[in-house]
Amino acid sequence: MKKIVLLLLISVSFSSANEFSYRKYTHVKKFYKELTPQAIKIATKYHLPPAALLAISGLESGYGRGYVSRITGNVMSLGAFRSDHELPPLFLPWCDTHEKILIDPKEIKKHPKEVLHYKKRDKSLKRDYRPAPIAGTCNELEYFKYHPKELSKAQYRCFEDFATRWITKSSNKKAFADARIWLDKAVKKDGEKVLYEQSTNEQFIKMIGGHPDSFNYRKKWPKKAIQIMNKTGLVQLCKDIYVNKKTFTQSWRKTTN
Repeated sequence: MKKIVLLLLISVSFSSANEFSYRKYTHVKKFYKELTPQAIKIATKYHLPPAALLAISGLESGYGRGYVSRITGNVMSLGAFRSDHELPPLFLPWCDTHEKILIDPKEIKKHPKEVLHYKKRDKSLKRDYRPAPIAGTCNELEYFKYHPKELSKAQYRCFEDFATRWITKSSNKKAFADARIWLDKAVKKDGEKVLYEQSTNEQFIKMIGGHPDSFNYRKKWPKKAIQIMNKTGLVQLCKDIYVNKKTFTQSWRKTTN
């Protein structure tokens, strides 16, 4: 009997670990540890599904490692409006050693020229959340690297822009307006708890992407975002923190030990 119980425990443990397999990556944990409280705050204030927000930001920013995200704090790749500062064209090197684009002059100087491959990066058209007067310029691209508190504020502003400028009833994109109306009805009927359900988060992602004139027209986009959400256990993470009052560490550790 003891052997059967032990085998069942091992089986459940292995199944959970396999289910949330993306949690084994350190950069994924770091990214979501910083963003999850902000996503939940936005969810509460504006009635948006937080796990979907986190999944989209992970997909769009490469878990915060993409150079546009690192420079601008724009984790959702939101396009700039007319009054916004946007990231200009840049001339930056790809580093073979770290396999990424370098933005910090101090870091660039540490590497031999043969591992650096410079390339002109086109104007991104994405909103730059750096503070004035450097926003929208080629100056201090590494600003957020040395100002983590300001980065956190920028990421929150990005989430808030998504909630107040994109997913609105007055949006000229039908997919966004429909999503807002649908969410409002769902919350009115079932309360905020519906924002922490798997089906709500999946449906929201499918409504705003994967078709023309949406957040991302590529058909595979919703599948990729949902895969990130499922493989990282973002619905369970948000529910644990908001509904079950657990800490990030308690929820994350549950399937990584």
